[in-house]
Amino acid sequence: MNIKKSLVAVPLSLSLLFPTVSMVHAQGSDGHAHAQTPTVTTPASDLRAALDALLSEHAYLAVVAMQKGIDGKGDFEAAAGALSENTDSLTAAVTSFYGEEGGAAFKEIWSSHIGYFVDYVKATGANDQAAKDKALAELDEYRVEQAAFFDSATGSRLKASELEEGLKVHINQLLWAFDNYVSGDFDKAYDSVRESIHHMYGFGKGLSWAITDQFPDKFENTSVATPAADLRSHLNHLLSEHVALAVLAMQKGIDGAEDFEAAAGALNENTDELTNAIKSVYGEEGAAKFKEIWSSHIGYFVDYVVATGASDEAAKEMAIKELDAYIIEQAKFLETATEGRLPAAALEEGLNMHVDELLLAFTSYVDKDYNTTYTTLHEAYMHMFEVGKGLSGAIVDQFPEKFHTDMPTEMPKTGLGGMSETSHSVNGVVAAILIIALISGMLLGRKLMKN
Repeated sequence: MNIKKSLVAVPLSLSLLFPTVSMVHAQGSDGHAHAQTPTVTTPASDLRAALDALLSEHAYLAVVAMQKGIDGKGDFEAAAGALSENTDSLTAAVTSFYGEEGGAAFKEIWSSHIGYFVDYVKATGANDQAAKDKALAELDEYRVEQAAFFDSATGSRLKASELEEGLKVHINQLLWAFDNYVSGDFDKAYDSVRESIHHMYGFGKGLSWAITDQFPDKFENTSVATPAADLRSHLNHLLSEHVALAVLAMQKGIDGAEDFEAAAGALNENTDELTNAIKSVYGEEGAAKFKEIWSSHIGYFVDYVVATGASDEAAKEMAIKELDAYIIEQAKFLETATEGRLPAAALEEGLNMHVDELLLAFTSYVDKDYNTTYTTLHEAYMHMFEVGKGLSGAIVDQFPEKFHTDMPTEMPKTGLGGMSETSHSVNGVVAAILIIALISGMLLGRKLMKN
């Protein structure tokens, strides 16, 4: 598919989608902005974070909608609606760069592959192999058309052949997550769920690089591929994944779903990654204490789910009290570990908000108020990207020497041709510090309206 050159000439105003940010910089003799100190908040890193949020949410919501569809769950329409709203947001982003015609073309192509996944789910439910094969053939055609769109739109900064391979990975991951779910191999299903979400961060990095290279003046000649931007992206991924998996596990728990253990296991894998990062800074003892406290709050949510299923109000109140106690203990641990850099009082406020978010998403699901469920999930998911910006900014400001780098001039390796090359775990001291800051970041967000 060819895109008119006029569509890539001048992007529309970015202010509607991405807030104006400030950065420490000096004006060089060449008229370009040069960073004096490393920072996570630049026009380029903001674009990367925005695309990461929308693309990773797409993968997560696609998995959820496919599961709900094959199970005939009451919240399928709400899940599908959330996925449709995500498409609208992605379309608005594309439109801001490539105009109304480019946005319309993108939406038509992008929406088609969601429709083909729906066709695949329906065909699976009907045991119609011919219809499944047709859906697969259409998905294969989609990836070629979608790759051609981005190749043309970005002036071939993203190559169609590489994009086709990356989109093939995306399609296969979602199909594996679904097929394994249907066959009852839930461990493999949730491995694919996590991989499909993570892979989209590679796509977001590559697409944001292409756009900032295409319109450098619009992004003050800043780069998406710096250690500080990578730190922010890693933190965004861990925070949003925790929220997504926690909400899904609680839904599976109250439904008595067979895949509850696998969903909870995926959430525990996230905890293990956090614990390993803590260990790299505070050793075995510090990591063991962190894991004990962190795991306890997941257990208290499970207690709340179990009590809800048993209509045991006393047990629900006990779970709430235990969550309140957890908040105090976790805040104290982090204040001590960071030698007072994270005040306990502020940590407690942020932890309260996190608990409220998850409880609202869960209780509205139980009450069959699915619009509230998925609205809350979206807000909680997107909020984590603001938290990630604040936390990573504090870390880079605290340890600037770990984030100095020369500006890259070539496209970063992003995994667009296959699996993302970034590991799930974030290595080294810097990563451990960002995880220590995990809970405190909750205070950076706005208060969630209580149900």
